[in-house]
Parts: sequence; C-alpha cells; structure tokens
Amino acid sequence: MTVEVYTSKPEGMIPNSRFPLLIHRGAIPGGGVDAVKARFRENGWCNNWEYPGVYEYPHFHSTSHECLGCARGWMEFNLSVEGWTRVRIEAGDVIVMPAGVSHEMVGHSEDIMMCGGYAGGRDWDNIQEAFLTPEMFQAAVKRIMMLPIPDKDPATGDILHQWHDAPSSVDGGWNDFRDGLDASA
Repeated sequence: MTVEVYTSKPEGMIPNSRFPLLIHRGAIPGGGVDAVKARFRENGWCNNWEYPGVYEYPHFHSTSHECLGCARGWMEFNLSVEGWTRVRIEAGDVIVMPAGVSHEMVGHSEDIMMCGGYAGGRDWDNIQEAFLTPEMFQAAVKRIMMLPIPDKDPATGDILHQWHDAPSSVDGGWNDFRDGLDASA
C-alpha cells in the first residue's frame, strides 16, 4: 500500500484544511462493498453509505471528516487541494478527506460503487461555495476548526500521524485566513 499526501489552504469561500488529504492506494485489496464498510467501521468511521459515485458538483463538509473507499470500478475526482487537482481512484483505494476540502466526481466507470464513512459516525452536511454568504461561510469554518482529529485512520487503523504532525494554523497560513474572517464579522 502506498500513501499520497495532498495539502491545501483556504481558497475563495472553500476553507480547505490544515490537515492533508490522504489517498491510500490498494488499502483494501480487491475492494468490495462489505470489505470497505467493515474496514471503516472497524476503525471508527461509521454512518456508512454505498452509492454509484459521489455528487457531480463541488461540495465540502463542515460537520465531519469523510473517508471514501472505491469498492468497485474507478472514479475521477476534482479536489480543492494544491490548487485544484484531478485524481483517479480504483477498487481498493481509500481517500481520507478532512472537513472543508471541496470535491466532486468528474468521471467514472460504468460499474462504479463507492462507500463512505464519517469519523466517529458524525452526521454530514453538504455545502456548496456558490450558495454561501459570508456569515454561512464563517459558521462553517468555525465548525470545521472545532472538529477533533479522528482516533484512527479509516484505511489502516493507525494513528493519523500526518494530521497530528500538520502545521499549526500559524505555520499553515491560517492566521491570515482567520484575520480575514474576523474583519468580515
């Protein structure tokens, strides 16, 4: 299994995250809905679902971090990391997505089946930048900043060292972002 790490910073009214987005390649060999969901639940990422893809418009979550596992087929995402990055995942791959990172499906195989889960089984929301007011955006950012780091990585069951080792808001440029929020309040 290999891990890809993608960083992000605030962009427009997309908060992104100081935590890196992780893609675990081949985390669940062969994929499969039951295997993917079982791995997520075993590592504390519940409130699971299965669906042929994800939304085909950019959106982010402010109430939970999300994991996405490809159970069958392949899918291409646009992700608001390192600018906007297109990635392709295949059966057995798992994405660990911090709250605030925008994502959308932009391509997929005919047999695509994705599974999702949320840290600690939290409920999720669906936020689209195009419909945000400054007040709604500020509220979403506050919810994101209050979320705890999950106990375990949904793919490996290990401690999320990449998140614990992430730069503080000062080092990651988040103070400038927060100052901008305070000025708009």
